[in-house]
Amino acid sequence: MITKEVNDWFRKVEKGNYSSWDIMEEFARFSKYLSKEDLKQVHKRLHSQIKR
Repeated sequence: MITKEVNDWFRKVEKGNYSSWDIMEEFARFSKYLSKEDLKQVHKRLHSQIKR
């Protein structure tokens, strides 16, 4: 299950509030707590964001 923290991170990424370095640092910080399915969900959401 995607947490509030991850959703907040997504919003910041979508708004462009992070540099690419900050995006990866934040992701590395919380990714170890996500399940494989959660990581797939994050990947899919980021991939769709990049295509926009």
